[in-house]
Amino acid sequence: MRFFPFLLLLLVLVQKGHAQEFAFEYWHDGKLVLENGDTLKGSIKYDMQTDLVQIQQDEKLETYTARKVLFVEIFDKTIQRYRRMYSLPYNTSGEYRAPVFFELLEEGKITLLCREAMEYRTFSSSFYYYSSYSRLTIVYKYFLLQEDGDITAFPGNKSDWIELMRDRKDEVQKFARSNKLSYDEKYHIKRIVAYYNSLFAG
Repeated sequence: MRFFPFLLLLLVLVQKGHAQEFAFEYWHDGKLVLENGDTLKGSIKYDMQTDLVQIQQDEKLETYTARKVLFVEIFDKTIQRYRRMYSLPYNTSGEYRAPVFFELLEEGKITLLCREAMEYRTFSSSFYYYSSYSRLTIVYKYFLLQEDGDITAFPGNKSDWIELMRDRKDEVQKFARSNKLSYDEKYHIKRIVAYYNSLFAG
C-alpha cells in the first residue's frame, strides 16, 4: 500500500499530459468585419458553441453575436496559423435559419466548413491495469457549402471522405498515403481536400 500514493501521482501526471490547448480559451490577434462594413482590429476571442466573438481594443471590450459579424480572421497562437471564420445562415432547428460561425477550411470544387464542439469522450490507458477514463475534448463537425448557398452537415468518416471524392479516389488515396495523412485529423483533411480541389484547378 505504501506505493499507492506514488502510483496515484503518476496517474495524475499522465492525465495532465493528455491536456489539450483549446484555441477558444485564448485571445488571438485578428480582425472582425461587421455587417455594417466596419473593420475592427485587436485581440479576439471566439466561441462557436455560443456563436459569440469578443474583441479587445486598448481598454475597450466588445461582444458581438454572429448576426452582427460577417467575417473573423485570427492568427491562432495554439497552432501558429491563420484561421478564417464566416457568419452564415444555417438551419439550426426545423425551418428556422440563423447566422452561425463556420471556419472555412477549403474552397473549390469542394468547399469545406467546420465547427467546434466540446464533448466528453472515453479514452483507454495502459498505464494502470488498462483502465479507461473520460475527459472533455474538442470535436470537429464538418459541413459542405453547396453552389446554391445551402450548407449540409457531413459525417466525416474515412469512408464518407473517400466516397465524396470518388471521381479521383485513386489519386487522393495515393496522396494521403504518401504524405501520411489521416482522415481523423482536421488539418490533414484540409490538405487532402485541397489536393482534390487542385485536380480541377485551371
